[in-house]
Amino acid sequence: MKNKYVHGYNQKENIRLQDQASTLVDLLHSDTTFSPNSKILEAGCGVGAQTVTLAKNSPEAHITSIDIFEKSVAEAREKVRAEGYSNVTFQQGNIFNLSFSFESFDHIFVCFVLEHLPNPVEALTVLKKYLKVGGTITVIEGDHGSAYFHPDSEEAHMAIQCQVELQKRAGGNANIGRTLYPLLNDAGFNKIKVSPRMVYVDSSKPAFVEGFTKNTFTAMIEGVRDKALHEDIIDKTTFDKGIKDLYRTANEDGVFCYTFFKAIATKE
Repeated sequence: MKNKYVHGYNQKENIRLQDQASTLVDLLHSDTTFSPNSKILEAGCGVGAQTVTLAKNSPEAHITSIDIFEKSVAEAREKVRAEGYSNVTFQQGNIFNLSFSFESFDHIFVCFVLEHLPNPVEALTVLKKYLKVGGTITVIEGDHGSAYFHPDSEEAHMAIQCQVELQKRAGGNANIGRTLYPLLNDAGFNKIKVSPRMVYVDSSKPAFVEGFTKNTFTAMIEGVRDKALHEDIIDKTTFDKGIKDLYRTANEDGVFCYTFFKAIATKE
């Protein structure tokens, strides 16, 4: 497993993840709830951007959140503590080598993790071992190929493609959202249901203009500028024009669309 996170580990990226989580909480998690006393494994919690929502939506469930990086685990633990939730236990751990007994959990939650892995089917197959028979897995991923906007811009699409290419070179897939059904099917899950969750943003939705178009998506693409230039994927003028055009979609007459995919499947 490659441990490369193309967006980088820094405070600016942590803020971007929080903006993303808070802006999309209703779209992605209005139906993310777990029954009282059920045991949940959050595989790949990062800095806890999604963990807070899990804890809030299912206050009587017992959540175990793991991440491969100890620093991220520490930040997630502090974030949940600051929000006043006590139903989450944190551990440092590798998805491919967990310390839990098989069939320990009623549900598994995986959000924005598979996109970074070179072997997502293997990851899902391993995680399935820790799920009880009859238990469910929830997987959420984005798909950069679903981004479209007005005014359209070739340079903006080229800038987005830089992030897609960098993630590919790091062993991941920024367009993985569209593949959730076959991935879960290949891993042996049953009763797979995938629902697309489109983010549609125009100037009548100022919170989404700021929280998603600017502070989540465009900030993410802008964040790979140095790597993209260093690896000669694009030239400076084209990339900077692309970022300018992405910010342009946040103007009064602009529109931005992006689709996330949420899958729920069962182990039988």
